[in-house]
Amino acid sequence: MTQPDSPRPVPAAEPNAAAAALPRGHMPAAADPSTNSAPALGQGAAPTGTDTAAYRRADTDPVGQGRDSGQEPDSRPGPGPRPDGAGRAGRARGVLRAVAIASCVPYLALKIAWIAGSRIGIPEGSVLLDHRMGMIVANGVTVLMDACVIVLALLLTQAWGRRVPAWLPALPMWFATGLLAPIMTGYPLQLLVRAFGGTVATASNNGREPFLDEWVFAVVYPGFIIQGLTLGTLFVLYARDRWGHLWSGRMRELPSSPTRPAQQAAAVAAAVLALLPAAMHMLWACGGTAGLGEARIEDRTSDFYALEAVFVLFAALTVAGVLMLAFRRGRALPLKAPLAMAWLGSSALACWGGWMLTASVGGDDPAENPTQLMNLTYSAQMIVGMLVVTIGAYFFAERAAAARRNP
Repeated sequence: MTQPDSPRPVPAAEPNAAAAALPRGHMPAAADPSTNSAPALGQGAAPTGTDTAAYRRADTDPVGQGRDSGQEPDSRPGPGPRPDGAGRAGRARGVLRAVAIASCVPYLALKIAWIAGSRIGIPEGSVLLDHRMGMIVANGVTVLMDACVIVLALLLTQAWGRRVPAWLPALPMWFATGLLAPIMTGYPLQLLVRAFGGTVATASNNGREPFLDEWVFAVVYPGFIIQGLTLGTLFVLYARDRWGHLWSGRMRELPSSPTRPAQQAAAVAAAVLALLPAAMHMLWACGGTAGLGEARIEDRTSDFYALEAVFVLFAALTVAGVLMLAFRRGRALPLKAPLAMAWLGSSALACWGGWMLTASVGGDDPAENPTQLMNLTYSAQMIVGMLVVTIGAYFFAERAAAARRNP
């Protein structure tokens, strides 16, 4: 989907064969995500041609429970405007869908060309040329990831997409958010820092050939940002129409929950675990070298520092969002605010933690591989993200059950 040296991992593993274009100074050469978003409100009539009973079950059953349990479907009218219906809203979604699909073309074209043997955008001496088979496999995987953007764009805008189990659009969008959010925030920040005199990794200042030609980043990164904006907007509209009533209201209106003690314990555990990645990313963003490998220390540029600061922000969003939900803090806030914070932060931490760990597997040079502390940081990110998304799943399951009891 869419979650170099010029750019290099943040702190990261040695670039491998996946010719990925990711936020510079942070992402491993193999890192190459592609494919975000917060819920909103709203509900209305089921799309034309939709199985109304199945549609209403999906409306109040976001985690797929009760689908075959014999429970009566919610008696309320199904939500929202038709995803592909006539009128201004339908045309706007169609435009967003077309833009999302078109934004995948440059990235997919480059990847397919590399798989076919082309060296376009790959300079002589790049490490990508050292592992031909590994490059083919990694690029094949990332082609499939970016192709998922096209499938999601269709699912979120077609009537059949409203009849699928709730986890089918929600889980891929959580991963997409996590892989794209660091690019959408990090790349513009890197460009801004460069405009004020930031440094860029080059062969002259790090002793190695660039990973990819500079123009590749200018082509691929804007495509990732467009994917994130369009796909995220489509998901917000889809989620509002299908599940908007599950996060309507304000924090003070949340009812008591039988699982609240367990959710609070999990939230505290997530917050404590998040201290490690938050502290390490803050340290690295401020210029510290503890835990970084020798090669990573040598390759640091302003891009690296900018991306490290972004991950501190994601850690803070995660902790704030999950604690507010579990302990009912910020009672005047709309419920969707802490939900959006937890969604965005947990997905970014978990997906990039997992991606960085995966990218570090099989490095040839120990000096280029992540240190144990770096791997521990990435592992903690994954655990935090999974804890938070599990709390969210229980939260929505309870809200859906309450909606079925009180139509």
